[in-house]
Amino acid sequence: MIFTGLQRVVMQRSVAVKHMPFHAYFLSFSFATMLPENIILSQNPGPDLEKFLGQKKYSKIMVLADEHTEADCYPVIGKALPAHRLVTVRSGEEAKTLSTCEIIWQAMTDEKLDRHSVLIVLGGGVLGDMGGFCASTYKRGIDFILLPTTLLAQADASIGGKLGIDFNNLKNHIGVFKLPALTMLYAGFLKTLPVNELRSGFAEVIKHALISDKKLWDDIRAKGLQEQSWDMLIKESAQFKSSVIEKDPLEKGLRKILNVGHTVGHALESFFLSSGNKIMHGEAVAAGLITEGWIARKKNLLDQQSLEEIEQYILKIYGKLNIPENALSEIALLSLQDKKNKGNVVLGALQQGIGKAVWDIEMSPEEITESLRYYRSRQM
Repeated sequence: MIFTGLQRVVMQRSVAVKHMPFHAYFLSFSFATMLPENIILSQNPGPDLEKFLGQKKYSKIMVLADEHTEADCYPVIGKALPAHRLVTVRSGEEAKTLSTCEIIWQAMTDEKLDRHSVLIVLGGGVLGDMGGFCASTYKRGIDFILLPTTLLAQADASIGGKLGIDFNNLKNHIGVFKLPALTMLYAGFLKTLPVNELRSGFAEVIKHALISDKKLWDDIRAKGLQEQSWDMLIKESAQFKSSVIEKDPLEKGLRKILNVGHTVGHALESFFLSSGNKIMHGEAVAAGLITEGWIARKKNLLDQQSLEEIEQYILKIYGKLNIPENALSEIALLSLQDKKNKGNVVLGALQQGIGKAVWDIEMSPEEITESLRYYRSRQM
């Protein structure tokens, strides 16, 4: 299949991964792959999307946006699309709920979408997760297309088929695995982002470098946020994550390395969301990379110099979250809800040096509490 304005890139990268549930063994993976057929890099998304839809001949087309992407991104593709209905829902993590799904499902029902229809999701990670979830469960599943509009979604959330919604302030508590018919990455959408959204997505880019490529990490930390080459970093992240997922699509083993920074990060996100002081996903992951880096240091997986490099750069870019001392144990206990756990044991993914990662590493609530206390003590 040929698209105008599209690029396919070959990546070669070596990642060493260690899996340590109760014993240790060492695996070495060589990632040398093109992007999967359903992920494309576009310089001209309107015509490229029009061509794809023309080949698929869907019976009906619906576009799902939020108030921001309707205003800033829909004009880029709207006129190129065949007849379709545009549905707009509220943006933000607070809207990633079952009640918003009901609005989407009702719109799909009112439009009489059948199983030969397609839902085009034009938005960031929240809308991509929720829109894909709605499409995957409507009439037991219809095709959906992701047009991620944020750096977070382009570098991470739109890759790999993880879909879901929050439940009682627990992140992504209800969801499914389902790959989109197409994910189209268009870096031009990043020009519509405020700085805080760009910074949020950057945390996932940093994470990918820390677990896959020391040289890439060194290149990233030599520059500030606004000096980064986003086209290159989106390609690197998409290719690396796709390579991992190809080997472990359902997160039984290797794919768990992508959760570095997320065990504590998701607990922080849930805590602040429930307290009415929502933080951005990337802010939570950035704090998670420091706290879990400290845990990795205590377990002799990460040396002191590397930990200091990580925390100094992250604090320079993100500053520091204001985590109350009296909430540390409560946040640590939220990690017991993490999807990677087994029984009442928190199993996380940690860095092993820079450029490598380990998974299924037990982290006690006490260790997480101490890591949060360490984070609070850091000087910017």
